[in-house]
Amino acid sequence: MKRKAESQSDRSNGKSILKKRAKTVLSEEEVQKCFRKDLFDKDVLKKHTKSYAKSEPYKHSVIDTLINDKLLRAVRDEIRDNVHFTPKETDIYKIHQSGDLANLDGLDDGALEKLPSLLKLRDAMYSSSFRKYVAKITGSGELSGRKTDMAINIYTPGCHLLCHDDVIGSRRVSYILYLTDPDLPWKEEWGGALRLFPTKTFEDEKGEKTITPSPDFTKSIPPAWNQLSFFAVQPGESFHDVEEVYHAESKEQLERDGGRIRMAISGWFHIPQIGEEGYVKGAEEKWGKNSSLMQLQGNPAAYDFPKALPVEVESPEKDSQDSEESVFEEGDLDFLLKYMSPTYLTPDTLEQVAAQVMETSSVTVPDLLSKKFSAKVREYFEGQEKLALPSNSEEIEKGSWKVAKPPHKHRFLYQQPKKATSGKSKKGFDRELTPIEEILQVFLPSPQFRKWLELATQCEITKHDVIARRFRKGMDYSLATSHEGEARLELCLGLTPSPGWGDDEESDDEENVEEEDEDEEEDIPAERSSSSKSKQNGNSKDKTQPPELKPVQEVGEKKEEEADVGGHEVFMAGDDDEADEDAAIYKASSEAEDDNVLFTMPATWNKLSIVLRDGGVLKFVKYVSRNAKGDRWDISGVFDINEAEEEDSQETAVTLEDSEEEVFQGFPDSSDSDSECGNY
Repeated sequence: MKRKAESQSDRSNGKSILKKRAKTVLSEEEVQKCFRKDLFDKDVLKKHTKSYAKSEPYKHSVIDTLINDKLLRAVRDEIRDNVHFTPKETDIYKIHQSGDLANLDGLDDGALEKLPSLLKLRDAMYSSSFRKYVAKITGSGELSGRKTDMAINIYTPGCHLLCHDDVIGSRRVSYILYLTDPDLPWKEEWGGALRLFPTKTFEDEKGEKTITPSPDFTKSIPPAWNQLSFFAVQPGESFHDVEEVYHAESKEQLERDGGRIRMAISGWFHIPQIGEEGYVKGAEEKWGKNSSLMQLQGNPAAYDFPKALPVEVESPEKDSQDSEESVFEEGDLDFLLKYMSPTYLTPDTLEQVAAQVMETSSVTVPDLLSKKFSAKVREYFEGQEKLALPSNSEEIEKGSWKVAKPPHKHRFLYQQPKKATSGKSKKGFDRELTPIEEILQVFLPSPQFRKWLELATQCEITKHDVIARRFRKGMDYSLATSHEGEARLELCLGLTPSPGWGDDEESDDEENVEEEDEDEEEDIPAERSSSSKSKQNGNSKDKTQPPELKPVQEVGEKKEEEADVGGHEVFMAGDDDEADEDAAIYKASSEAEDDNVLFTMPATWNKLSIVLRDGGVLKFVKYVSRNAKGDRWDISGVFDINEAEEEDSQETAVTLEDSEEEVFQGFPDSSDSDSECGNY
């Protein structure tokens, strides 16, 4: 739970006692002293203005030395000694962040006395002189000095910020001022760079143009002490991210690198407010409206990939007998046994799976694939990971993989079925299929698997859409999205061969299964808690409280951190309360009891998850850190169900707002015995 400083609230009645102190105004002479001596010279201003105008992929500028070095060192010391940072994580970022520096004036006298240099820096950055300086370079027009919007962000190894365009509300100019160690220059190989993405303009048959960002960045700006990077916020164009700060090879190396602490003050200049020079009534509302229109200009969805490719299934004719008497025919079993562990074809096991789905709307099935077929799949995936991929997306797409885009929504590699196979034997294709194609085009779309899934979920399936995904370490992710409409079954078959993804207990169990005597009698699977864990995410920066005072060394000096390499798939409850926030940033409460993460599953090997997902539930795959031992591989599928079946399951569809229980329940690891499955 977030600790509040004693100066921020009255413990007796809960009322805020933030002081209503007028913001200080520095004299022009004081402002000039805060910056480097020649910054405001006409020749220097002219140089930066020309550089900005010629910059690519969109207009931006970098000022190598901005602030008086003595002042900035004092600011860094004050931050390290006094400012408290809160770790925050959502689908789009992982950072340590202070409170809003706009609220420094709310601190009591004793607390504010500890941050005099930081206060001076803030007031100098939002002074009339510097705002006009930035406006001249960017051509942004007048900027507000009253609406200050800045915070201190610290990126330690594993921290990152994914692709976005900064378009929220009245923002006009974005900036980052780096406070990295002044005596230990930041190295480019440590990561943490500001990276800019180019955009492409598409024109349809009607002449309507759409601008969308490319999946590859073309400009990288590494951090440096006292460096300012800034650009005008351009809706639909100013896409950027912050590269992950990479882990060191060892603790000793990390110590030699000073902890790789990327500290920076970042923020925005806004449109002038009422009473300020340059204020125009209605301009802020118009800016916000135009920004939204720019982001949605043309038909951006037409250039989102991958596209859904749902395949309608033929419903078998119902005979006069009870539907529960439906059985697997001998041919069905022969087909399924090529791919699936026999345990999951027994009547008792299927009944338990179905009961679990009916109770919690979800289930995990470990060791779904048979030992023989899974060994073949593992060998294939391990071989694929050893092959070097081109770094450029266009080069990648010359092969069998495509790149998910645009990057402010998702980025990963994918394959889709070339055609609906309806259970066709792999011999029916013009070449030998790879294991991933065999799962994608033969096994999962087959009527035999569909029959198994209907028995396992008690749902009638009407459509299916499957896709193979590869999330490359240090590159890939999918941001939070929801789906419209009725509840549907969503499957994910984890095929990640590398360990260390937070599911080691199950991995160990799988290894033990491999060593078991195949002739040993199997136990019938029973319900147990899976490794699914709620992950507490943080809110975006606090707009109402000043920074909390507590030394920051704890951020950089934390030696042992739980291994978290990302790659987990997360389901979250929808949150419509923050309509004015960036839709790409899905937020969760910092209070454990208000945590809106429904459940999360790490990357796994040979484990199937089945979820009855209701409309409005968000889902994403967390960015995969470069520190992961491999890529995340899976087959993801959407299976639409009959509306009548959905109505029967309405109360248990995965909304989960009323349940505090973890919904994923698994079954003990299964081994392939030679016992007869029998008909079901």
